[in-house]
Amino acid sequence: MEKYKNMIEQLKKGEINSIEIPKEEFLQFRELLVKDEMFKHFRGEAKQGGNVIFTFLDKPRS
Repeated sequence: MEKYKNMIEQLKKGEINSIEIPKEEFLQFRELLVKDEMFKHFRGEAKQGGNVIFTFLDKPRS
């Protein structure tokens, strides 16, 4: 779980462009992500096979 916290912070700071989460780990990752105060700034895009790529948006989604 600590690695996910670090990845979320790196994404928010612009240190990395995206995070790819394997489908097996998605629920654990999402549990942390929804607790983040900037949750609405994250965008997840599901890929074929079930992995999800998250990016950080300047403007929150509505």
